[in-house]
Amino acid sequence: MNLDLFVSTFALIFVAEVPDKTAFAALFLATCHNPFAVFLGAAAAFVIQSLVAVAFGSLLSLLPHEFVQMAAGILFLVFAVMMWRRQEPVAEEVDCNPKGKALRFSKSMASAFMTIFVAEWGDLTQLATATLAAKYHDALLTIFTSATLALWAVTAIGVIVGCQAKKFIQPKLFQRVAATAFAVVGVMLLIKH
Repeated sequence: MNLDLFVSTFALIFVAEVPDKTAFAALFLATCHNPFAVFLGAAAAFVIQSLVAVAFGSLLSLLPHEFVQMAAGILFLVFAVMMWRRQEPVAEEVDCNPKGKALRFSKSMASAFMTIFVAEWGDLTQLATATLAAKYHDALLTIFTSATLALWAVTAIGVIVGCQAKKFIQPKLFQRVAATAFAVVGVMLLIKH
């Protein structure tokens, strides 16, 4: 395993995922679901998405960079508007302590899996993973492992922050902050286009 490639891939995917919609999704899910179930569901979705990215790396890397950047910018703006306009969800009271009342574990895990699985399609980190896989074709295992671990690390941080922050901050404020962040990223991507 190429350690330099592992570290550089991890760093790239980690930094790209921190402000991403899926990181926010994990954070928000953790405010109203069992945090461990959210992590497991998201982790499983990221494994599949990383496998897809590595498997189709050559095909995805053939797309024109300008098209990918413009599409990503528009997508972020759409997510910003959707997030801003979304009605405040009615969340059940959930204690981060495993002994507390929580939604059924399997239902929470399935919800997290589906949310992350759908949100990650065509995501910048998925495209970055695919591009790296195409460039370093002999190191597919390194790319897959490093990208997946980076996504898991960001998800774990999001789940921990979401679980703790729900004690202090109203969900509507999270929603507004996420919408603003999506809009800023979308505009930046469109300006770079």
